[in-house]
Parts: sequence; structure tokens; C-alpha cells
Amino acid sequence: MVKKEWQPHVLVVEDEANIRDLVCLHLRHEGYQCEGLGDGATALTRAESERFDLMVLDVMIPGLDGLSLCRAVRNGRLNHDVPILMLTARRDEADKVVGLESGADDYLTKPFGVRELVARARALLRRPRQSAASGDADAPSSGDGVIRVRGMAIDVPKRRVTVDNQLVELTDQEFRLLQLLATHPGIVFSREALLAKIWRGDTFVTVRSVDTLVKRLRRRIEKDPAEPRFLLTVWGVGYKFADV
Repeated sequence: MVKKEWQPHVLVVEDEANIRDLVCLHLRHEGYQCEGLGDGATALTRAESERFDLMVLDVMIPGLDGLSLCRAVRNGRLNHDVPILMLTARRDEADKVVGLESGADDYLTKPFGVRELVARARALLRRPRQSAASGDADAPSSGDGVIRVRGMAIDVPKRRVTVDNQLVELTDQEFRLLQLLATHPGIVFSREALLAKIWRGDTFVTVRSVDTLVKRLRRRIEKDPAEPRFLLTVWGVGYKFADV
């Protein structure tokens, strides 16, 4: 019996039918299952009932805009760790930062080349998902392989994080960044080093992406992100985890 090859399940949310159809056409040529929707509210309903391997979201969509949809997906359970690629006609850096801070993993401005979009989709799908590595995300932590420091517990085998006994939901990138820094307390990592380790050679990101990811992670794990106790900035160099 021939084993069926895995086909990534992709949700494309884009209100312009010609763009949506074009994106789905080329993703299907890559062997992906592609589902296209035109509004955010319907997409959120699908994201709450079906597990996807990648989501491609346009920022300006009716019903529920792409940024709000991205935040809602990140705060959900079924697809909280799904890779998300944002599409937008806005080219300002501030708009890109807002998209990344909303939980997107990558950002592509219109008009875009189809080959670039497919390349970014491939890169996002190569990254292991948090829930895929952890198995049963609701299983209790065994205590083995758990990093404990200052009220934080990082269960590496189960990829679960608690702060002051409160479960914190993290994306795959956020977890990998936290694990890397927490396993090297007091060691300063430059932005370039973090870029190489966390993004694993992706060519579509810059050191600004590191700052955005750190800012996002602080919002999830720090009581006061402006006065962090875990993730510290070393001005002019990079970041480190607080000394134990």
C-alpha cells in the first residue's frame, strides 16, 4: 500500500477574488490543500473548528480585519501556533511592525511576486509547530527537562510555559527564543545571532524582526514589559535572559 504524501492545509483569507484564486492556484501547484475565504468573520469560524498548517491573511478584509483575525487566532486553542503570513497594500514600516506585533510570522506587501509568496510559505511550513512537538498540550508537566527561574517554568519536552503558575500561550518562534535565552542565563546574544538561530536562515527577515519578537514575548511573560525581569536588553549589543 502506497503511503499518501502529507499535504499542508492552508487557509487563504483575501477579499479580492482574483488575488485569492491566484494564491490558491500556485499553492495547490506546490501540493498544498488550499481553502480560500473572503471575510474575516467566516475565517475565524473556520480557524476555531479546523486545524490548519498555514494561514495567509490580507490586512484589509471585511467582517473582521486581518490584524484582529490574527490576534483572535493567536488567542485561540486550535491554531494558536499556526504560521501566519500577512498580505497588505501598505508599505510603511510601522504597518509591518503592527502586523508582526499582532502575531504574524511574516509580512508581504502588494503587489508581490508569486514565487516570493511560495518561497515564504515553504519557509514557514518548515518550522516545527509548538503543538506538534509537545504532543498532548493539555497533559500535565512531568517536571523532567523543566527550566525553573523566578516564578517561570519552561517545560521543554512539552513546550509549555507558566509564569507564576499561569499558563502562557506562545507561538513557535516565541517559545524557541525563550528556550534559547533561558538555557543560557546571563549570556548576551546579538540580534544577528538570534536572527540566525531563530529564523534558521530565512532570507526575508531583518534584525528588526528580532526586536519585534522580543517585544511580543515580553508582553506575554512579563508583568511589566517596560521593566522586564526575564528578557533583558543589553544596549548596543542584543538581549539576554536574567542571571539566575
